[in-house]
Amino acid sequence: MAVAVAVATAATGLAGTAFAGPSTGVERSAASATSTATLVVEAARTAAFAHASATGVSHGDELHAQDVLLDPEGARHVRFVRTHNGLPVLGGDLVVHLNRQLAYAGVTRAADHAVKPATTSAKLTAGQAAAKAAQAAKGDAGSAQLVLDARDGAATLAYQVTVTDKGSASTVVVDAVTGKVRSNTPVADEFLSPKLIDTLRKRGETVDPATGTASGSGSAGLAGSGVSGATSYPATAHGTGKTLFVGNVGLTTTATSRGHYQLKDPTRYGTEVRDAKNRKTESFGSGTKFTNTTDVWGNGTTTSRASAAADAQFGITKTLDFYKSTFNRKGIANNSKAARGMVHWGNKVGNAFWDPTCNCMLYGDGDGSVFKKPLVVLDVTGHELTHGVVEATAKLEPTFVDDRGNQYGEPGALNESLADIFGSNVEFYAKNAKDTPDYLIGEKLGLAQKFLRRLDHPSLDKLEGTVDYWSTDTYYTEVHAGSGVSSHAYYLLAEGSGKKTIGTVNYNSPTFNGSTVKGIGRTKATAIFYRALTRYMVSTTDFHDARVATLKAAKDLYGATSTEYKTVDKAWAAVNVTAANTPAARH
Repeated sequence: MAVAVAVATAATGLAGTAFAGPSTGVERSAASATSTATLVVEAARTAAFAHASATGVSHGDELHAQDVLLDPEGARHVRFVRTHNGLPVLGGDLVVHLNRQLAYAGVTRAADHAVKPATTSAKLTAGQAAAKAAQAAKGDAGSAQLVLDARDGAATLAYQVTVTDKGSASTVVVDAVTGKVRSNTPVADEFLSPKLIDTLRKRGETVDPATGTASGSGSAGLAGSGVSGATSYPATAHGTGKTLFVGNVGLTTTATSRGHYQLKDPTRYGTEVRDAKNRKTESFGSGTKFTNTTDVWGNGTTTSRASAAADAQFGITKTLDFYKSTFNRKGIANNSKAARGMVHWGNKVGNAFWDPTCNCMLYGDGDGSVFKKPLVVLDVTGHELTHGVVEATAKLEPTFVDDRGNQYGEPGALNESLADIFGSNVEFYAKNAKDTPDYLIGEKLGLAQKFLRRLDHPSLDKLEGTVDYWSTDTYYTEVHAGSGVSSHAYYLLAEGSGKKTIGTVNYNSPTFNGSTVKGIGRTKATAIFYRALTRYMVSTTDFHDARVATLKAAKDLYGATSTEYKTVDKAWAAVNVTAANTPAARH
C-alpha cells in the first residue's frame, strides 16, 4: 500500500511571510524522507499495540499506514486505516503521534471502542446484500464486500457496495445479519445540496451570473502565446485564458508540436482540464483533450467551450499553488500527482463536484432553469478541491444521509466548513482583480442574497439556514447549514468579532456569549486549521473534537501559553463550543 510522506517545513505565509512558529526545518531528500518514514511507521504501529488501552487496537487488527508527517520540531504522526481479521474496518482510522525519539505521544482515533464484532457469520449472501443496496440507492450494484462497520459504537459485520446510476455513485453499507441499510452516502461531494436547489426552485430564483465582462488581465505577468527556446516537444508554453469569471489570465500550457497546444500544465504535475462532452462519465481518460493552434483558450463567454475550461484550469492551478506555497503540500493528495478537471459534465447539470472515483473535479454547465452558467468560479474550485485534501487526510464523513441525498452530521459539516475556509484562502492567494478575495463563498454565482455562505456571520445565509453557533441540534443539521459553526470559529480566530472592512466587504461578526475576540490574523488561523486537519482529525471528528484538534495544533505551532492558543479557545467558546458542553460520545 502506497504511503504519502510529508516532511513539514517552515510554511510560507499567505502573504509571502513565514508562518510564525517556534521552529523551522530543512526539507529532507525524498530518499531520506522515505527511509525515515519507514522507521516511523514501524515505531507507530508498535506503539499502537503497546498502548492498546488508549489506541483501541486489539488482537486481529492490522494497521495500514496512509500518511506520515514529520514535523521539524520533532513530532511524528502516522495515519492508519485498520483491518480486523482481514476485513476493512469502517470508522477504524486513527493517527498515532510520536515524539522525536519515536516514543508514543498520544492518539487521535475515530472509534472509541475496540473492534470486536458480535458475529463473523453473515446471514445475507453477497448477492442479497447487493440487491438491497441497489434498491436503496436506485442504481446498479457492484460486488458486495464484507467489512466491519465500527462507526456507531459497535463493530457490526456488514457488506459495502458501490451503486452507480447515470454517472453518479453511492456507497451503501448493508448489515450482513439483519439486512438493514446502515448508510447510503454519495461518492461525489456536491457543491450545491439537493435541499438548496429545491429552495431556489420554490423561490423561483434564477442564478445567471455575469460573464465576459472582464477584458483586462486578472493575473500579473500575463503572457501571450509562445514557447521560449523550445528545441523539442512537448515543451512548456505560456498562453492566455479568456475566462468567464476572472478575466484574461496567464496559463501555463503544453506545446505538443510547433503551433499546436494542449491545456495541460507540465509545471504542476501535468494538471489538466478536459471536455466531458456533456456525458456523465467518471473516467478522466474518456474526456476530450482541449487542443488549439493558438495558445489562447476561450473568449470570455459560453459560446466557446474552452472558456469554462480556462476558468477551471486557472482555479485548479491556483488551488495547487496555494497549498504548495503555504503548506508545502505537493498536489491534492500530497503525492506530486496531477490535479484534474472535466468541464461540460453531463447534460443540464447545475452543480460541481469533487469525485474520488475520477479523482478529479467535475463541472456542470447549469441546469438551464435555476443555474444558467457553468459552476467554475474560483472559490467553488478551491472549495471542491479541498474536499479532495480532506479525502486524502481525515476523510470526514456525514453521519447519515436522507433519501434525497442531503447529508447530515457534524463531521460532514466540518468537511464543508474546511472547504469554505480553504476555498476563501485560495481567493486571497490568487489576488485576482476580477474576483477580489473575501470571506464570502459563491459571491460570483449571481444569487439574490449576493453570496451563498459567509464565514463572519453565517446565519445571514437564508437560503441554507446556516447556523452561527453550536447546539445539540447541530448533530441533525444538514452539513452545509451546520458548517457555519466552525467557519464562524475560524473567522473569529483570524479577524476577530465586531465590525471590520476588508477590501470592499463590510463584516460584523457576533459571538454567542457576548465576548470580544481579537483575531490573530488569517495566516496564523489558517496554519492552525490546516495542522489540525492533517494531524488531529479523523473520519468522525465533530465540532468539539475540532476544538481539541485546533488547540493541539496551536500548542504545536505557538505554545500552550501563547496568545494564539488562548484565542483558539476563545473563538470556539464564542460559537458555543466548550469543554464544559461536550456531549457524550456518539461514536
